Amino acid sequence: MSLTRRQVTVAAIAAVPVAFSATGTAQAKEQRTLYIAGDSTAAQKYADAAPETGWGMALPFFLQKDRRVANHAVNGRSSKSFVDEGRLDAILTLIRPGDLLLIQFAHNDEKTTDPTRYTEPWTTYQDYLRLYIDGARARGARPVLATSVERRKFDASGNALPTHGDYPAAMRALAAEEGVALLDIQALSLALWQRLGVEETKKYFNWTATEQDNTHFNPPGAIAVARLVAGELLRHRVLAPRDVRRLDAEIPESWITWPPPATA
Repeated sequence: MSLTRRQVTVAAIAAVPVAFSATGTAQAKEQRTLYIAGDSTAAQKYADAAPETGWGMALPFFLQKDRRVANHAVNGRSSKSFVDEGRLDAILTLIRPGDLLLIQFAHNDEKTTDPTRYTEPWTTYQDYLRLYIDGARARGARPVLATSVERRKFDASGNALPTHGDYPAAMRALAAEEGVALLDIQALSLALWQRLGVEETKKYFNWTATEQDNTHFNPPGAIAVARLVAGELLRHRVLAPRDVRRLDAEIPESWITWPPPATA
């Protein structure tokens, strides 16, 4: 469904965490927000989609309360369609100096039969990613690239297989060229699925009695991927040790909640 730019802006504002009031404006100004631009693997899910869970829903569990998350990831979007629908513009109207823009796309960029979403790894994909990088930098915010989390796919010998083609390599090359921090979630998640194995990984994806989904996560999977993201933010010094928490702690699945579906 295509949205007007006004609808996108309204939705974007709704995604921004509410600032503190009583303690004064100065405290609110000191708080940095981490914006997520991405697809369904990161996106907020609602009660009608449970137990499907985006990793962006679990990321706040690993960040201190003054490091807020504004999750703008949306199902089905590519680096191209996110821009074309005005969703990047909506973030850029809100982002402030010192904020972070975390960018994860590839799942839908790979759809060669859909011209509204498809990008070519070494040309248009990188061109669109530069719009996010340049837009964040122009507003004093810091862009951070994240290679796409891997799907659940194994060969007959039980080896976890990569599914994103040249997109991770293209993002790694762009990050080096532009001097942008890169969270290699594709490599880390592939290694995690390999350690867990064919059967155990089913407990991390949205496998239910009626659905066998090897792309989207349930609460344990979203928590596991969010832990990878937070750890990489720390390792690359995007965040300081004082900004993160619970990296080695068990996170209860019950902490994940799904709000009612948004009304039209």
